[in-house]
Amino acid sequence: MSINWITRAETGADIPAIRAVVLAAFDTPLEADLVDALRAGPAWIDGLSVVATDPGGGIIGHALLTRCRIGDTPALCLAPVAVRPEYQRTGAGSAVVRASLRAAGERGERFVTVLGHPAYYPRFGFTRASAYGIGLGIDVPDEAMMALALDADHPLPGGTVHYAAPFGI
Repeated sequence: MSINWITRAETGADIPAIRAVVLAAFDTPLEADLVDALRAGPAWIDGLSVVATDPGGGIIGHALLTRCRIGDTPALCLAPVAVRPEYQRTGAGSAVVRASLRAAGERGERFVTVLGHPAYYPRFGFTRASAYGIGLGIDVPDEAMMALALDADHPLPGGTVHYAAPFGI
């Protein structure tokens, strides 16, 4: 079942509900702590944290883009994407990813990286980062590190991805 979810930018009032979504979606609180740490740091970009709501306005999904670099080139990192378990496989995750990528493109951002599931992110245009000379300073499966150029006039740059400090990479 796929629904046309309503998405919008996160507000300060959403923080407890977002934390609840992330805690429900993952096995440990690590991802929720990461979202909180990113929100408190310089990698945070207001307006690039997106929520999906149910018909009553309750938050059921969340995605955020934060600042990173590919070599010396500014880029964004997509992580994490979380959806309440009872709403998974309904299109809520896709809705928040698409909304966050659209918001980034409208702001003139050009590049996004994601370290994620290789069966999920290609549907949004992500491809293997290694094909462009993009990598991490740690070993990760080649199919898990992906990148996306939001602007076709600017090809992906090569280099090592440098994430914000809360990622610990």
